[in-house]
Amino acid sequence: MSYIVLVSGFVLLIGSGDLLVRGATALALRLGIPTLIVGLTVVAFGTSAPELMVSMRAALDGAPGIAIGNVVGSNIANILLVLGFPALFYATDCCAPHVRRNAVFMIGATVVFVVLCFLGPLSFWHGALLFFLIVVFLIVSGLSASKQMAENQEKRKASDGGPDGPLRMESAQTAWPFIVGFTVLGLIGLPFGAGMVVDGASAIARGFGIEEAAIGLTLVAFGTSLPELTTTLIAVLRRHGGIVIGSVIGSNLFNLLAVMGLTAMVTPVPVPVHILEVDLWVMLAAALVVVPITFLKLPITRVPAIFMVLAYGLYIAFVFTSSSPGQPVKTVKVSMSNPQ
Repeated sequence: MSYIVLVSGFVLLIGSGDLLVRGATALALRLGIPTLIVGLTVVAFGTSAPELMVSMRAALDGAPGIAIGNVVGSNIANILLVLGFPALFYATDCCAPHVRRNAVFMIGATVVFVVLCFLGPLSFWHGALLFFLIVVFLIVSGLSASKQMAENQEKRKASDGGPDGPLRMESAQTAWPFIVGFTVLGLIGLPFGAGMVVDGASAIARGFGIEEAAIGLTLVAFGTSLPELTTTLIAVLRRHGGIVIGSVIGSNLFNLLAVMGLTAMVTPVPVPVHILEVDLWVMLAAALVVVPITFLKLPITRVPAIFMVLAYGLYIAFVFTSSSPGQPVKTVKVSMSNPQ
């Protein structure tokens, strides 16, 4: 029964996330926002909505291992699997504008998150700092989007003699009922799917004596990363490299800053010892993989993609083999005399 609940929750999460992404992307396209900015903000936030729902529900239900393991595991999966798997079929171009700046944002956010975890458990003030950083990122991205939109409008005027030609087609394909309907359905379905995933995963972990953190790092993280994987695979097939690298970088930023920021502001999140000792460093190493890709503007071809996917497989195998069956989830505790 737990497996049925888990799979049903994933199906609802993926379907709801897809509806939310479709509605939000249609809204962005209607407003004329560039694809890189769409990937970094709208698509990234939409595909990170399952992580937000799952982590917040898990933390409130007293399953911190799933809450933080979901985010850490999803960020590892986003780099190694979501970027690597589509490149097995077609090389991914990572030459989109501003991608290096956003890669620096992501690495910096990862470093800050690692430091805060060692000062944990993550409390309200830790979460507030993380959420402040995502607000800064959105402001910077918004300013960049405004500048690029102005430049695009000037190009349209110069190319077709007026600003209305290409926009009429976009408006016909992005009607307001479509935008509102898909967005609302996605927002309604996500919390229900998240609850089913957390309930099913927790029951499976208890049944096999596996630490909840291991389930969060692997099964739950993979499931909540499926929207990103689907989005990037479609984008690669359609040769939209800006959406691919943008959605991955943006999703990782939202996971660390918005998902964990909001979750920590709602309830304290203890950090399991295994995540402190191993998984945070794997996440940081995975984040550094984007440095040569973005700074040298190297496409992700089949050979590096194979290594990325294999590395993810080895990591998953390590998590399960190192998890101690029958042992309770160990967490870092602070003295009650040190209020958070």
